[in-house]
Amino acid sequence: MPTPSYRELDTRGLNCPLPILKAKKALADMASGELLRVVSTDPGSMRDFQAFARQTGNELVEQTGGTSEFVHVLRRR
Repeated sequence: MPTPSYRELDTRGLNCPLPILKAKKALADMASGELLRVVSTDPGSMRDFQAFARQTGNELVEQTGGTSEFVHVLRRR
């Protein structure tokens, strides 16, 4: 089975709500089922993306958080 294509969004250095707004804009240009990988340096982005996924119906496939970078993978609904 082919791996779904994904887009990468670098939001390092941006604070809430900019990573969410940029992700929302990127998802609007994507096809259903495509993946968006967002890299952020905002620790608050962990809960922000959880809430964003719940509110929009996009699937939060994966979240990883280190000490300085946080990665969120969303599947376009």
